[in-house]
Amino acid sequence: MDVKKVTRNPLMYVLLIGALLLIGFMLISSLTGAKQITTQQGLELLSGDTVSEVQTTDGDQRVDLTLSEPFEGSTQVQFYYTSARAEAVVDAIDAANPSDGFNDVVPRPTWFDGFLSLMLPLVLLGLLFWFLMSSAQGGGSRVMQFGKSKAKLVTKETPTVTFGDVAGSDEAIEEMQEIKDFLKDPTKFQAVGARIPKGVLLYGPPGTGKTLLARAVAGEAGVPFYSISGSDFVEMFVGVGASRVRDLFKEAKENAPAIIFIDEIDAVGRHRGAGMGGGHDEREQTLNQMLVEMDGFDPKVSVLVIAATNRPDILDPALLRPGRFDRQIGVDAPDLKGRQKILEVHGRGKPLSPSVDLAVIARKTPGFTGADLANVLNEAALLTARSNAQLIDMRALDEAIDRVIAGPQRRTRVMKDKEKLITAYHEGGHALAAAAMNHSDPVTKVTILPRGKALGYTMVLPLEDKYSVTRNELQDQLTYAMGGRVAEEVVFHDPTTGASNDIEKATGIARKMVTEYGMTTEVGPVKLGSSSGEVFMGRDMGHGRDFSERIAERVDAEVRLLIEQAHNEAYEVINANRDILDKLALALLEEETLDHLQLAEIFKDIKKLPPRPQWLSSQDRPVSSLPPIDVPKRREEAGLAASTVAETDAAASAERSPQRRPSGQARPATA
Repeated sequence: MDVKKVTRNPLMYVLLIGALLLIGFMLISSLTGAKQITTQQGLELLSGDTVSEVQTTDGDQRVDLTLSEPFEGSTQVQFYYTSARAEAVVDAIDAANPSDGFNDVVPRPTWFDGFLSLMLPLVLLGLLFWFLMSSAQGGGSRVMQFGKSKAKLVTKETPTVTFGDVAGSDEAIEEMQEIKDFLKDPTKFQAVGARIPKGVLLYGPPGTGKTLLARAVAGEAGVPFYSISGSDFVEMFVGVGASRVRDLFKEAKENAPAIIFIDEIDAVGRHRGAGMGGGHDEREQTLNQMLVEMDGFDPKVSVLVIAATNRPDILDPALLRPGRFDRQIGVDAPDLKGRQKILEVHGRGKPLSPSVDLAVIARKTPGFTGADLANVLNEAALLTARSNAQLIDMRALDEAIDRVIAGPQRRTRVMKDKEKLITAYHEGGHALAAAAMNHSDPVTKVTILPRGKALGYTMVLPLEDKYSVTRNELQDQLTYAMGGRVAEEVVFHDPTTGASNDIEKATGIARKMVTEYGMTTEVGPVKLGSSSGEVFMGRDMGHGRDFSERIAERVDAEVRLLIEQAHNEAYEVINANRDILDKLALALLEEETLDHLQLAEIFKDIKKLPPRPQWLSSQDRPVSSLPPIDVPKRREEAGLAASTVAETDAAASAERSPQRRPSGQARPATA
């Protein structure tokens, strides 16, 4: 329990004071008040001769007795009676005839009692309301401060991140370093008429380092850095988001030059008019205020807004126009060199074995983001500590890659021999189909050890990064996906449910080939369906399908045709290499996991699938037999001869133009 937080709560003091008052009142009453006795005891005292004075209180139905001799240690006693015994009590008092007489008291409330009874409930309600409002806003010191910004200010005491801690996105780092240079020394930019961008939008897949880039700018710029999430602007109260935007920008302008970082800006910057509930009105007010603040900057005030999002396609167009987010920087998954640099950064401080080659790990992790690579090294460190080893070796890193891709190994899962055999043939069918294709990536690993939800998996990795895929490569992916199902059909004549995910992936690839890539003759090079891969509720829900039922039937037919063609190719490969499939299944049952060297030995005599015929989008178009040009060598690969020729040409040019440029002349910009 946080003692400081409890002691700062105002309700705690209210309850404490109330408890002390109640205890004090009870103590005073017990010390100064009369002793309370039963009605029977009171009537018995009245029948005796020890009562010297009697006082009755009307309304309370109470009788106070003053005794000449103590009763149970007290000469002042009192008792209460009911209406049914009122007559008996009066008769007993008359019969007692006390020596000092008796008195009847009729209490009358004073104006103070009425005022107190009216004000006490109001005060209690006021205290309760004050407590609720202060709790809703984070404490009594922030009562009614709904519109205050929740941005966190990064100070010098905060652990800083520099550009040395960021790797894998050289272009994005270069762009952000320019922003940092402008904030530190804007004179050289202002000398040529340049102004600082008002906003920088970082977009890309999750885990690529967008937030890390913003933190690096904060760590090196040396200016106030306000960090806030897009969801922190919107609350259940109307107008709170817009007020927080105004407060945030006001504070940043007062401390300019400053940086405002809004993480996950799509939470507040989504396309206006796309909401499907009442809450979108408050979000749109917040967005409108943000648009006004970003467009209303004083050019002399250096306040930069950096935002990060995974979905730039759903942001409002007014937010993306020049003048607001002038610079939009894509932060994609790193390439081979980028992955190696990221591994080197995250490998600092970790005891890596001398046998570890980070370049090999980078080649084994195509498509991995910076967060994935950091997770790989962390998993490898955890596995090393679990085995009580001192150094992280390649075996731990390979296992960590498998854990990140497919999940932890299910060692406790018990499988029957028949299921193991089916799994071995299924994974062998995948591997054999991939190895027999002419445009497929090499098979690097096959295992029948269960991981996650999978009973086994086949790893097919490219030797280098790819940024586009050909039609033949997509068809090879379809055949590779159907290889496991075909192996079950050929060997057991009874397919299992294990191919459900393979069929799902193959159908997705085939449908994209038809509707997005234009790789079929029947449908042609047209784009069908939504432009974004995911449906954005409110904007896309109301849009109808932009193609007819006839085209939809053609699409389904073409998808079925591509899947059927891949199915037939997988049959051809499996039947032509049945002996290799049996050999591969046996090796999997014995070893459980095969690496690329073992697979290369098994596949050395594989029969490749014949090349497919040349594909044309239409049979009526003429076919060109001219080959493409040769790729020219890169400038750095041209060698010393090219540099020598360039130096000779430069010397000859200098002889023809002996005049020199004045030293004070401005240099032209370089591309």
